[in-house]
Amino acid sequence: MIFIDNSGKLNLSKLHANQKAFVRSNKLHTGIVGGYQSGKSTSTAIKAITKLLQDPGVPIAYYLPTYGLIDDMLIPKFTQLFEKINIKFNHHKQDSKIICPYGEIWMRSMDYPDRIVSYSVGYSIVDEVDVVHPNKRVNAIKRISSRNSYKKSTKNCIDFVSTPEGYTYMYNFFVKNANDNKILYELDTLDNKDNLGEGYIDGLKEQYDEKQLQAYLHGKFVNLTSGTVYYNFDRNLNHSDEYLKDHDTLYIGMDFNIGNMHAVVHIIKRNPIAVDEITKVYDTSAMILVIKERYPKNRIIIYPDSSGKNRSTNADITDIELLKQAKFNLKYNSTNPHVSDRVKNMNRMFCNGKGERNYFVNNIKCPEYTEALERMPNDKNGIPDKTSGFDHITEAGGYFIYKEYPLKQRKPFKVKRR
Repeated sequence: MIFIDNSGKLNLSKLHANQKAFVRSNKLHTGIVGGYQSGKSTSTAIKAITKLLQDPGVPIAYYLPTYGLIDDMLIPKFTQLFEKINIKFNHHKQDSKIICPYGEIWMRSMDYPDRIVSYSVGYSIVDEVDVVHPNKRVNAIKRISSRNSYKKSTKNCIDFVSTPEGYTYMYNFFVKNANDNKILYELDTLDNKDNLGEGYIDGLKEQYDEKQLQAYLHGKFVNLTSGTVYYNFDRNLNHSDEYLKDHDTLYIGMDFNIGNMHAVVHIIKRNPIAVDEITKVYDTSAMILVIKERYPKNRIIIYPDSSGKNRSTNADITDIELLKQAKFNLKYNSTNPHVSDRVKNMNRMFCNGKGERNYFVNNIKCPEYTEALERMPNDKNGIPDKTSGFDHITEAGGYFIYKEYPLKQRKPFKVKRR
């Protein structure tokens, strides 16, 4: 546990490295994702008290999904810590705040965003943010930001903490939209096992499958949505550090859409590897310019959407003809594969029956392709949901994979005639 002496000096020696880093961070937004009982709430409560000691008189706020969690989890945690460091405090239950000689801690539920009004704080902690319903979360975070306005605060930071619930708020805020004002730390329940009851971790392993354990035990972002299209894709197992070089032949899968064209660029090093992506290009003419400017020294083979031979993103000539006029080599079938066959083939390539991963994606160079493969859902009829916005780039990659690594067609059984 922690110890704070009369001068306010903090001893964090018994915290794990990422807990210490979280407490010490002065970034505008610091985050923690962690498994169950990994020490997230201990870290946040310690940081809240540390802020009071470092900046006396500046009120802070602590937000949880429900008021029940405030009573059941947060108040006991603060009580334990305040008693440990010998600081007297009062819990004003009606106002839902703690008052001590160093300042106030306002506690609010994100389940009731309308109550996040009429006060000003200099530091905020938003706990279990991924658990909150998206509609309420948007409203709550806007209100939380508006309350973080205390003028005498040294820096009005807002920190976020949660068990990772798939690719939701924590992932989007800290990973997808990362910048210099943000930093994210991970906590693993196994690192905190000395503070847990015997059998707790074994109990988790009995209740959750391997993918869920990556989130709820190890604090990793994984796809927890059932019914996703590319269910065999795993951003870690299917990742490759390979990148394209000037001498590489590039195999580019391409999808045609006016105002929203996509392409996925591959190399082949025994296995196919997606090494770059081209997204949200206006039309085929613009796509041609991008490819020629980006890859001037590479031999290029394009695997287009077969429907491009009949229609055009430009007025006078089909998309396929435009690519031919640009002197690209093209490989495509007379018609596109059936959607279910293309999807089945992609899943086969990500993980075949021997447990090998045959199709790799550099998820650093292909962030949108990676996200689409992880998150694209099936609709209620069990087919890829085009309203998700993830269909264009996955189709682009799928055209290349289907052409070069097609499903083996089973030959029909012939009846011998006597």
